[in-house]
Amino acid sequence: MTADPVITRQAPTPTQLPAAVRASLSPSRAADFKTCPLLYRFRSIDRLPERTTVEQARGTLVHAVLERLFDLPSAGRTPEAAGDLVAPQWDRLVTEQPELSGIFEGDDPAAVTQFLTSAAALLEGYFTVEDPRRLEPAERESLISAVVDDELLIRGYLDRLDVAPDGALRVVDYKTGGAPREAFEARALFQLKFYALVLWRTRGVVPKVLRLLYLKDAEVCDYAPDAEELVRFERTVVALWRAIEQATANQDFRPRPSRLCDWCSHQALCPTFGGTPPPFPEQVAAADPLRDARSRPATPGADE
Repeated sequence: MTADPVITRQAPTPTQLPAAVRASLSPSRAADFKTCPLLYRFRSIDRLPERTTVEQARGTLVHAVLERLFDLPSAGRTPEAAGDLVAPQWDRLVTEQPELSGIFEGDDPAAVTQFLTSAAALLEGYFTVEDPRRLEPAERESLISAVVDDELLIRGYLDRLDVAPDGALRVVDYKTGGAPREAFEARALFQLKFYALVLWRTRGVVPKVLRLLYLKDAEVCDYAPDAEELVRFERTVVALWRAIEQATANQDFRPRPSRLCDWCSHQALCPTFGGTPPPFPEQVAAADPLRDARSRPATPGADE
């Protein structure tokens, strides 16, 4: 698919939002609640810190390289060019997010070299499933948003949006995480349906293809939504938000054990593992419609 040069769409500013909008929800936080209400509480209400892992940082780096790859002329988008971007992009990320440098034990140059090599290996998987020389993405790392149910702002970042000459949309998401496929493929599709709903509500076009690119396995998963499905999905999102509101009012966020518990940073506070959650905040911060944007890196098995 080809399109005009990249366009970064920003979320509406507070003055552009309808007065009735009082809350926001991203696919990550919606999926958190759907997967485990207690995880949602820890991240969105308690705001507990989570240490960045090597897997998360590697996903961040690979996404950055793939975004910059399309800045090059089409003929120059080669595996060698992508490999040449790895180290400079890592340096940029560490400068912008100094906490990323803390993922390695001590100051071990060999660990950094191994990390960069592993990121380059994932990029080789990308070139196995796509030829970027034949693509001109319409948007990359684009923030999109829409209002549903008159008062809920749903928003998220697209890794890539391709637009065909006939206007057909293809949403592309890069996956680098190492969680077992059966544990998070449904979550990944939930994320893409979230984006499809936003695009449909804001542009009047149902994406023709939702594409997951699994770089580690060099596999492609395509899904074709339709309008009826997105109507049902919108009801699901609104129902999730109402359930979140009720759980907040009742201060009742229960754990839901699953295989994804293996990647959770909060086991020590989870009753499933013998822990005790912290006291519920006396005052939960008022919902900020522009607060719930995605923040990279994402938890393995979540957005990556």
